[in-house]
Amino acid sequence: MSNPIKILLAEDEPALGQIVKESLETRNFEVILCKDGTEAYQSYLEKRPKLLVLDVMMPKKDGFTLAEEIRKRDVDVPIIFLTAKSQTKDVVQGFHLGGNDYLKKPFSMEELIVRIHALLIRSQKQSKDNISLGKYTFNYTKQLLVFGDDQQNLTHKEAELLYHLIEKKNDVLDRSEILKKFWGDDDFFNARSMDVFITKLRKKLKKDENVQIINLRGLGYKLIC
Repeated sequence: MSNPIKILLAEDEPALGQIVKESLETRNFEVILCKDGTEAYQSYLEKRPKLLVLDVMMPKKDGFTLAEEIRKRDVDVPIIFLTAKSQTKDVVQGFHLGGNDYLKKPFSMEELIVRIHALLIRSQKQSKDNISLGKYTFNYTKQLLVFGDDQQNLTHKEAELLYHLIEKKNDVLDRSEILKKFWGDDDFFNARSMDVFITKLRKKLKKDENVQIINLRGLGYKLIC
């Protein structure tokens, strides 16, 4: 089974929040359940979920305000609004503030899951083609690293490593896990080979001093941006 996809769910109704959380967890999602907008924003910063499901009417910070703040930091993460509101102006406001979809309460779990999957597929396809990394742009599909007018071609393994580092940005990319995935074994010789590829990536990213790949001895690597 693949690793669970991390979703942040902000819902102030405890019963509904728990039902949605448990339903999503049975479908291989990892759900971070928050009871208000302030808690949700902090959890977003710390956990970096792949998708957000936000109730519009919440205490401390409503879903629209939360989405607006998140969009200032991240223009790509998919956002689904949950709301009892149905007026056209509310729907328009939700999309204007960066929402990708809008689900009216009461809703069926199957409909929510279908919409989540559709947004995740669309997001993954878009993200691989044009990934911002500091002052660089990384095109995973074309294996290109772009800095201004300068383009650098990456090997297949360099592109794979960089993509996985970006997925774990500001978090640890486990050394043993990535060795087994791309080299088949985490023995000494494969580890030395991966170190060479990491060194090559560092050189290709050196034009932006705010982008760094740090070696955490015994653990793995961390891409800081």
